[in-house]
Amino acid sequence: MSLQSTELAPAEPPRLVVFWRRYSRNRAALLGLVIFTVVVILALTAGIVEPGDPLRRAGAPLTPPFTDWATPLGTDQLGRDVMSGIFYGARISLLIGVVATLVAIGIGVLIGAIAGYFGGWVDDVLMRVTEAFQTIPNFVLLLTLVAIMGSQIEWITVAIGIVSWTAPARMVRAEFMALRGREFVDAARNLGVSNTSIIFREIMPNALPPIVVYASVIMALAILLESALAFLGLGDPNYASWGNMIGQGRSVLRTAPYCAVIPGIAIVLTVLSFSLLGEGLNDALNPRQKKR
Repeated sequence: MSLQSTELAPAEPPRLVVFWRRYSRNRAALLGLVIFTVVVILALTAGIVEPGDPLRRAGAPLTPPFTDWATPLGTDQLGRDVMSGIFYGARISLLIGVVATLVAIGIGVLIGAIAGYFGGWVDDVLMRVTEAFQTIPNFVLLLTLVAIMGSQIEWITVAIGIVSWTAPARMVRAEFMALRGREFVDAARNLGVSNTSIIFREIMPNALPPIVVYASVIMALAILLESALAFLGLGDPNYASWGNMIGQGRSVLRTAPYCAVIPGIAIVLTVLSFSLLGEGLNDALNPRQKKR
């Protein structure tokens, strides 16, 4: 009887299917996924839909939107196509968000894992360093790093990652402190497994879900920080970014508000999509979530 019951028991659905079922229950998360997909499409098709240099002059300066179909969203004070800037700006924003997030997660995971696993004086030293970084506001530290390293897009991206690692470090530390005393970790130690293998092969996979969720927050913050730098004139002028468009559009805000409003809407929607994606990932990756 028990054998028949075992044979007739339904098979477990694949993890990807379970993940999608949990994620799709959140309609706001689905909206975030749709917006994020649109931004990715803009970035991928920038050179196809809007070929050529986005910083070139495309028409008469300050052409209003929907008056010249050669420049559907109008032109800025230098005659550059606003629509072209939106397409290429999506590429720059996603690049900054992804790379800065990888830098922040990489630093934070390494420091948090070492501090949480070894504890003791190692934990004390690393947490004092983390607290020292947290005492300085992120944007002030970012301004300092950009002033030292320069305003090239590469250095700005790295600097954003450097000022964003403290929260992931604390999250990973907390997860490691909760997991380092579990049975599977003790078993690995008894088998003579090295500390490096225990950290990265045994504990790390169980500690990553909250970090994956928080990555969406870092990506949103990275885009906002780059936009704030560009608004202050500290962005890289060699690239068409949404922040640069807003910063340059503020000089004509009264006469041609669309120059700043359109890229501002793009930033708001992109940041909103990351926030909603993070909410959906939290629902999907939380194993304690109850079915609705």
